[in-house]
Amino acid sequence: MWEYTEKVKEHFLNPKNVGTIENADGVGEVGSLACGDALTLYFTVDDKDQITDAKFQTFGCASAIASSSALTEMIKGKTLQEAAQITNDDIASYLGGLPKEKMHCSVLGRDALEKAIRNYRGESEKQQEGEIVCECFGVTDLEIQRAVWENNLQTIEDVTDYVKAGGGCGNCHDRIQEIIDEVLERETPAPKKAAMTNIQKIKRIEETLEREIQPALKKDGGDIELVDVDNQRVLVRLKGSCSSCQMSQVTLKHYVEEKLRELVTPELVVEEVK
Repeated sequence: MWEYTEKVKEHFLNPKNVGTIENADGVGEVGSLACGDALTLYFTVDDKDQITDAKFQTFGCASAIASSSALTEMIKGKTLQEAAQITNDDIASYLGGLPKEKMHCSVLGRDALEKAIRNYRGESEKQQEGEIVCECFGVTDLEIQRAVWENNLQTIEDVTDYVKAGGGCGNCHDRIQEIIDEVLERETPAPKKAAMTNIQKIKRIEETLEREIQPALKKDGGDIELVDVDNQRVLVRLKGSCSSCQMSQVTLKHYVEEKLRELVTPELVVEEVK
């Protein structure tokens, strides 16, 4: 039996802000009844982009209801920029913690918030769909990559706790383990390349972006621009569909950064600038 904090119990037994908002400025709908959890988040904003009201409708367990209720309380009064910084860990912390087996409920809230903000801003819903890894719950490799990267997940059980993948028939366990290994770089690292001058390093970064990375991003309507190189920091700007994609940080860290480390030097760190 899971142990719930008093705050989780309070938000489950007496949830705040249940309902819908007619003509809401932002709406985010995630999950599905088929997968066991579904959440729709609504909010309104004023002319200063401050969230003035938030409501939710959810289908799920006690943790899903409590996480949704907590989220609406957390975002009211915040600007959209402030709300966009809220993570699933923030939601769990607000509730005094969640059982690890229920962390996927906080992830559901985070995803609904991101989708509602994109809806308000009129940003395209088009994003990298990824490969379905868990057929039972419809979870993609990109969703698993993000969960592993953001929460430093180490095992298949951890992934199931955060995104439910692997919690059904178990046929996807081998693929989930492969993704964990890829993200955490458990494979033998490539040998370090010989030292190069700063000019040589910048030139090689430019060549790698142009030859290897930009063509792949452009296939999905995205692009990337080199802004600066500061020692081992590579500052880039995402463009096109990449600039608004919710998986952009996964793309930066687990595609762009890894490719530059492989073809230029292993010490490089890629950072996004707006």
